[in-house]
Amino acid sequence: MKVRLLSYTPDAERLIAAAAKNCYSAVGVDDIWEGLDEEKTQSFLQMLAGIGHESPIEHASFSFAIEGVSRSLLAQITRHRIASYSVQSQRYVREKGFEYIVPPEIARIPAAKEAFVRAMQDDQRTYEELTGILQQQHLQRLLAAGIPEKKARSQAEKQAIEDARYVLPNACATRIVLTMNARSLQHFFRLRCCNRAQWEIRALAEQMYQLVYAVAPTLFSKSGPPCVDGACTEGKMNCGQAAQVRAHYLALRGQNQEE
Repeated sequence: MKVRLLSYTPDAERLIAAAAKNCYSAVGVDDIWEGLDEEKTQSFLQMLAGIGHESPIEHASFSFAIEGVSRSLLAQITRHRIASYSVQSQRYVREKGFEYIVPPEIARIPAAKEAFVRAMQDDQRTYEELTGILQQQHLQRLLAAGIPEKKARSQAEKQAIEDARYVLPNACATRIVLTMNARSLQHFFRLRCCNRAQWEIRALAEQMYQLVYAVAPTLFSKSGPPCVDGACTEGKMNCGQAAQVRAHYLALRGQNQEE
């Protein structure tokens, strides 16, 4: 898995503070902006977090390049609907020798890994076989319709892989460009950084968290799983490891338990 913060709202924390302060101020936005130094910005963001005024943080957005994740993860992450996704297409990109993600528990057991790799190889062979059969049928039909050969071959391949992709596994690797606003990210972190989240999306969420915390530490000072800065919200389904999770996230923030 490779995650990179491609772009984010410049001066995001100051922007959020100015937008929120505008709700309570009689002066113009220019004056509000000029009056916000780093200390006042941090103080105002902390106040917003304390009173639960979340709508102003939607003004800041963060864009990520995500590579080396599975289609299984894609199915999970797109359930977070207040976001923008651009995903590598299996309709237009032929999966020649497709890469795949091996779950750690499968990789840990030699017999399980051997069976898994064999299944991936079988999927690849079937995909290529189906692509070849469909492509030949489409090519003959397009040529018979008078389509020039070069164009016909291109169209035939595209039409073939559109159907052949149905045999590709959830393990198949993909690439995503993802943009979320800060409020959506905070919600994402609360759910997906939790120990009860599925392992792959939890690993992704933690990397994303580290990237945004590095550029907007006050904004994301209370982000992460709920148990880090409060009580676990999982009830009887809790992992029983709140202390360890809390220590882990405080370490990511460069803090310690006494702070």
